[in-house]
Order: sequence, then structure tokens, then C-alpha cells
Amino acid sequence: MVASIVSAKGITKRFGKSIAVDNLRFEIPQGRIVGLIGPNGSGKTTTLKAILGLTPFEGDLTVLGYDPRTQRDALMQEVCFIADVAILPRWIRVSDLVDFVAAVHPKFDREKADRYLAKTKLKPTMKVKSLSKGMVVQLHLALIMSIKARLLVLDEPTLGLDILYRKQFYQSLMEDYFDEEMSIIITTHQVEEIENVLSDAMFIREGKLVLFESMDRIGERFLEVIVKPEFEDAARELNPIDQRTLFGKKAMLFDGVARDALEHLGEVHAPSLSDLFVAKMTGALQ
Repeated sequence: MVASIVSAKGITKRFGKSIAVDNLRFEIPQGRIVGLIGPNGSGKTTTLKAILGLTPFEGDLTVLGYDPRTQRDALMQEVCFIADVAILPRWIRVSDLVDFVAAVHPKFDREKADRYLAKTKLKPTMKVKSLSKGMVVQLHLALIMSIKARLLVLDEPTLGLDILYRKQFYQSLMEDYFDEEMSIIITTHQVEEIENVLSDAMFIREGKLVLFESMDRIGERFLEVIVKPEFEDAARELNPIDQRTLFGKKAMLFDGVARDALEHLGEVHAPSLSDLFVAKMTGALQ
């Protein structure tokens, strides 16, 4: 049986009378890439902070076998984290930053960092303050990719980057870093960009877990039908979880309805993750 990297049971976080995270329960096995996806204020960042031991909470949570509230120092020896804003000293040179990380982190591979940096336009003498946002992200990624961690946490890692840098980021992540001995948790608003990267998707809204399924299972559970006008009433009888107008026709989304029960109604296809996300965010909590 594959061990759980993260095990959460009843995780709740309150800020005064407001509940940011509401009784979350989930298990993340080893070797998975999980997208933690939700709108602003949904509880994504609070959940990450709980996993990283950065905020107190109610409930039971283990990460890599550690309690992040009481064993954070040991936990962070096994975890790497990229925040939505890379905070690096503006005065430091690239070479000095690499030297520093090599000196303080026991699992840092200097040769691997040098190989990655050689693929970029970063030069050892450059100072952080002279780098573009994309170059700062490349530098941060080079440092992270050179640490052998069991869990990588990415909080909006490509926020503010152009599409070229975003694609390069995820390509480097998959080709040069990820293996089945580690796991990755990604939060992002760019749902369509990570769809082909994820093994699992976790939707969160108003602090509640709306959906947590493998991408394979999502492809089996959810089907969208571009319904022929004459079959709209018949389609509604099958209780779609969402519907929208697409090119003048009704597109209806179904959960758990067999494909052969839908094919006579119109064109059937698997919904994109972004379309499923919108449906789950705008519909009733299920």
C-alpha cells in the first residue's frame, strides 16, 4: 500500500467568527501531483499554511509522518516551497545565493543547480535586483530543483509570468525534477495550464472540499453533452449538475451518468478541468 504524504482529518481554521477552512478530510498518496484549486478566499493558502506548519489549526494533520505544529523543523528538511512571490535578497548575486543554499541545506546538489542554471540566461555575477520576474522564478526553481525533497509545495508559482515562462516552468518541473518518490501540491488560477500535469484535482470553495478525485476518475465520472434541441427535456430528466449555452445549444454536465445513456442526446465529450471547476464553483456544494 502506498503511504500517505499528507493525511488530514477534520482540519478547521477560524479567524474570529469566520471559518477559513471547514472540516477538511483528505489523503494524498506518495507520487502524486495534486492541484489545489479554488477562487480567491476559498481557503487554499490557509490549507497550505497548515500543511507547512505556518498556522495553528484544529483537527489532525500529518505531513510525511510529522505533525507540522510540533515537528516543523524536521518536516521542512523534507519539503520545498515556492510561494506566489519569490522573496530573494535583491542585493545578492546568483553565485552567492547558490553558495548560501549549498552551505545551509544538507540535501542540496550544487552540480545539479549549475546544470540547470546553464540552460538559462542567468549569469553568476548577476544581482537579483537586475533580474526580470521570469528570471527570478528560474533562479528560485533552480535552487528548489536541486534539493532532494519528498514534497514540493507550489503556491501560484507562475503568477505574473508570460505564457512562455509558464510553459517552461511546468516543462522543467516534469522533465527535470519530478519522480515517483516525491509528491507535488500546486495551487493556481491557471487551471487550464496544469490540467495535463496533474494526477489529482482538489476543488475547494468557502473552506469546504467540493471535489477530490484522480484525473482518471474525473474522466470517468463527468461527461458533457451538447444536447440536440429536441432532447433537452430528456437530458434534464437525467439531472445535469450544470448547464450552459454553447453556440446556441445547451451544454449539460453530468456526474456519474453512463456514456451510453447520453450518446443519443447529442455530442458527448469529457469536460475540461476549467469547465468542471466553474461548474463546481457556481453550483451548489455537493
